[in-house]
Amino acid sequence: MGVGTSGAKSAPRARDVRDTPAPPRAGQHDDRLDADHDVDHGADDGAGLGSEPGGELGIDPDDLPDGLVIADENGRVIRFNAAAARITAVPAATALGRHLESALPLEDLEGRRWWQLTDPYGGLAIRVGQPERNLLLPGGREVLVTARYVRTAPTGPVRRVVVSLRDTEARRRTERSHAELIATVAHELRSPLTSVKGFTATLLAKWERFTDDQKKLMLETVDADANRVTRLIAELLDISRIDSGRLEVRRQPVDIGAAVGRHIQAYVTSGQPADRFLLRIEQPLPPLWADPDKIDQVLSNLLENAVRHGEGTVTIDVTPSASPREREDGENAATSVTVSDEGTGIPEESMNRVFTRFWRGSKRGGTGLGLYIVKGIVEAHGGTITVGRAPGGGAEFRFTLPVGTPAYLL
Repeated sequence: MGVGTSGAKSAPRARDVRDTPAPPRAGQHDDRLDADHDVDHGADDGAGLGSEPGGELGIDPDDLPDGLVIADENGRVIRFNAAAARITAVPAATALGRHLESALPLEDLEGRRWWQLTDPYGGLAIRVGQPERNLLLPGGREVLVTARYVRTAPTGPVRRVVVSLRDTEARRRTERSHAELIATVAHELRSPLTSVKGFTATLLAKWERFTDDQKKLMLETVDADANRVTRLIAELLDISRIDSGRLEVRRQPVDIGAAVGRHIQAYVTSGQPADRFLLRIEQPLPPLWADPDKIDQVLSNLLENAVRHGEGTVTIDVTPSASPREREDGENAATSVTVSDEGTGIPEESMNRVFTRFWRGSKRGGTGLGLYIVKGIVEAHGGTITVGRAPGGGAEFRFTLPVGTPAYLL
């Protein structure tokens, strides 16, 4: 091991809140409510927008992130916001004034017309709406739909039908990600568990037939496979904590140079040549407070990637640097660690996917979860991590951690 030290443009709106005329004085009838089919006095349109598109909160329906469609007591559409037009691909001008079933022709997953099934105006008088469900637009596009029926009395006639529309693409991506995670976990668990089951069953059935060396070899294999299962379960727990924002960081003083040295020594002990690693530490380093176990996990993943997928010398540079969050005194307030190799590197088109789940730089093993976890750990410390091309042509990973004593110790 060589160790050295060196010095938009917004959508058009049918009506602007600022142009809304003042409400009528007490006792004065407002013909606009009849002409515009707007909400009657005392009746809520169910959208929380007031009697005009903006109400007292100044919210325009076009500013809502979800699609909003409102039909009057006759089933004619009187609101069709920009998100609804985007989701349904129907212009608001086309939908306004049409019957709800015509403007929003929804079908359930069995091909039945949803409005005929639910019958909001002629159905049960005690019904207040429809829960969220997956429905289909013309062309087979799936949307999430929720409906609310607004009545002037608990069992009175329906005065408004308020429909919320949500695009399912984000949910589909999440479901695909979960399905991929389950498939990957099942695949990764199958191999070591099959090995463990096979060797233990063989030893139990034919213990006396094997020599001590054979027994030791099989037990070592079982132990290695059990460790592999343990690592996978730990990765799954880390992903769960990262995704839910519950990854805990227990900060302690960390000697990052010594931590890197321990990992290098472990590789040398396992058979890697010592001259394959070059560690360079620039002194003085500012004091680093971090979670030592999680920093070990970051270093382990990055060095394993360099050893397994890279070639030539693996270089690790530890240097003081500017903090990801600027300090007022302008002093170095962070420590950076750069791990680079001399292999073929990562294709330019793949660099934006390196820290996503299941990305694999090659077919040489791995779950594709390590770098995703590395990024989550670094960011939980308030740091940053980047990937690029090393001077020697291989991959270069650089993570930067803010330093200094935690506020609770000051």
